[in-house]
Amino acid sequence: KGRKMVPGEVTQQQSDTLLPWRQHQSVNGLRRQKRDWVIPPINVPENSRGPFPQQLVRIRSDKDKEIHIRYSITGVGADQPPMEVFSIDPVSGRMYVTRPMDREERASYHLRAHAVDMNGNKVENPIDLYIYVIDMNDNRPDFINQVYNGSVDEGSKPGTYVMTVTANDADDSTTANGMVRYRIVTQTPQSPSQNMFTINSETGDIVTVAAGLDREKVQQYIVIVQATDMEGNLNYGLSNTATAIITVTDVNDNPPEFTASTVSVHTSAQHVGKNNSNGIFGAGGQCPVGTSVEGRVNSLLVCLFQAVDYEMNRAFMLTVMVSNQAPLASGIQMSFQSTAGVTISVTDVNEAPYFPTNHKLIRLEEGVPTGTVLTTFSAVDPDRFMQQAVRYSKLSDPANWLNINATNGQITTAAVLDRESDYIKNNVYEATFLAADNGIPPASGTGTLQIYLIDINDNAPELLPKEAQICEKPNLNVINITAADADIDPNVGPFVFELPSVPSAVRKNWTITRLNGDYAQLSLRIMYLEAGVYDVPIIVTDSGNPPLYNTSVIKVKVCPCDENGDCTTIGAVAAAGLGTGAIIAILICIIILLTMVLLFVVWMKRREKERHTKQLLIDPEDDVRDNILKYDEEGGGEEDQDYDLSQLQQPETMDHVLNKTPGVRRVDERPIGAEPQYPIRPVIPHPGDIGDFINEGLRAADNDPTAPPYDSLLVFDYEGSGSTAGSVSSLNSSSSGDQDYDYLNDWGPRFKKLADMYGGGEED
Repeated sequence: KGRKMVPGEVTQQQSDTLLPWRQHQSVNGLRRQKRDWVIPPINVPENSRGPFPQQLVRIRSDKDKEIHIRYSITGVGADQPPMEVFSIDPVSGRMYVTRPMDREERASYHLRAHAVDMNGNKVENPIDLYIYVIDMNDNRPDFINQVYNGSVDEGSKPGTYVMTVTANDADDSTTANGMVRYRIVTQTPQSPSQNMFTINSETGDIVTVAAGLDREKVQQYIVIVQATDMEGNLNYGLSNTATAIITVTDVNDNPPEFTASTVSVHTSAQHVGKNNSNGIFGAGGQCPVGTSVEGRVNSLLVCLFQAVDYEMNRAFMLTVMVSNQAPLASGIQMSFQSTAGVTISVTDVNEAPYFPTNHKLIRLEEGVPTGTVLTTFSAVDPDRFMQQAVRYSKLSDPANWLNINATNGQITTAAVLDRESDYIKNNVYEATFLAADNGIPPASGTGTLQIYLIDINDNAPELLPKEAQICEKPNLNVINITAADADIDPNVGPFVFELPSVPSAVRKNWTITRLNGDYAQLSLRIMYLEAGVYDVPIIVTDSGNPPLYNTSVIKVKVCPCDENGDCTTIGAVAAAGLGTGAIIAILICIIILLTMVLLFVVWMKRREKERHTKQLLIDPEDDVRDNILKYDEEGGGEEDQDYDLSQLQQPETMDHVLNKTPGVRRVDERPIGAEPQYPIRPVIPHPGDIGDFINEGLRAADNDPTAPPYDSLLVFDYEGSGSTAGSVSSLNSSSSGDQDYDYLNDWGPRFKKLADMYGGGEED
């Protein structure tokens, strides 16, 4: 196939051996190569059971008679993933499939066959091999959804479209293996017919096939649909099922009807609202939809047009008509409306008292005295048929200015009302009161009282600023003064500014000029005023009836100024009331104080250095400040045991001392004389003070003749005739070297010196 034929060519032998690279001899005896063969596709069935490897075809070149040839294949399924699906014997050229094929995984493979010699040199050009996997019916149809939902109007004619179900088959759709057909298996319920629907076997469209769909009887159908491949052959094909839920939708095919000709309901509704009813009620005309009285009546609502009052009407008689907004479906011959009588009984409930005038506004002047009756703020109880009492109380009174009578609601003042208070907003003071009845359950209502306070002239004006600064020479600058009044018009400006006549120095030194109703200027009248701080009183009067005035004192600092009119630094100090001499004295005092502080710091550092030096001069081993030294007592020998030790102690009386010969005393006797004063150690001494304390004590002891040792002839008492142990001086040291003194090292640190002298003689 696809090969050019030449005269004299021998027909290819019918076998499973392909010779894609056959060589041919020309008519003139020259050897030439013909075009390569086009190898026909190789078909392999999927899901083959083997055995594997299973031979597919043998490929060989006619040059294998001359040289040794090695065959190989490349491509997807050979040396590319998926690997080693196909293999070839390199010597014989037989190609094998090594495992079962799956068409749904891969439907075809494209390989290339190669022929090389033993050295790897190409002998023939590569040949394309196409392998197709033959489909087998090994996959069931699969529905896209297991449950399908559709709807159809009630009363629909046969042939009305409902929904479409779809199933897919993974097998080859060009063969019967992948051709799916649909059918309806069951229908639930089977009313009014067991075959209300049919399905297109090829497309899966479900349509109605019978009349009689009625939502009021059957609202939903459940249909089981089956999909089968092999073109629907139930004997050979594979099948699967899905569920189709068909909802019958409502159409206006039934007119409304009242279940009873008369309806009685009770209501205590006080407010009108809205609902979602699609019905329209009429009572001698169209009734607006409002709040439900009792509830749904055959899916419609009886409504209130406005709030009802038991005290006004205890019952209502209505004739109600109901109809559909939408017209009835075509072909329905019935009346589209219905009427009924409705009796509405109003139930009396405890209603809250209410204030007829809310918010109530009254006007009065501020400053009325405490206890003044302002108004009566009473509430009305709408329950005329209930014997109830109303009590009043304050709910909100920010400034605690008001009182209310608990029984009649009379409002009186508890304090003076001030329009300038922070509790006043836009001249209005607002308080809230509560009116509550004693019903079951009790009900209450609130009312707001607004008091508009009319201003009176009860606040004198004030001047700003309280402090100012001016140059000591006139015509350089002035002080701008502003008048402020807490009252409102007409009890404010224009203001009158003037200087008092007393003291006379005020008008002599100062002058005030009015700029307008609220502003004035204060300036110097004389050509020069000594620098300092001056209290300048100014009288300001408002325009009220009667007018109020106030004397405000402004502290004015008069100071020397520069060319720009600003106070100089020295001038500012001078303005504070200090002369040049006082300033110099202050500076000298500051310098002296700093010098004293510096000298004190230097003295402290020097003293600290001396203390540190003294501490360094004291040997730590000789420092006895923090040590308690205890010395052993030594006896006087064997014959000293009977010695009267009481003679060595300080005598209790001084008679035997006074009678002794002058110049000869015992060591335990002290001279008679005035005792010097020793230094007293401080309670909490500084560590550096201990050395000073010791030195001062030492100097006092050196100058004290009564302190031992006494500078006189000392007479020692008799201590016995001697010791039977003999004299230590009679011991002779031996130099023979036979004595071993190394044992002295074991006697401890007290014998270390002897051990070094005698024990180490040989080493030295």
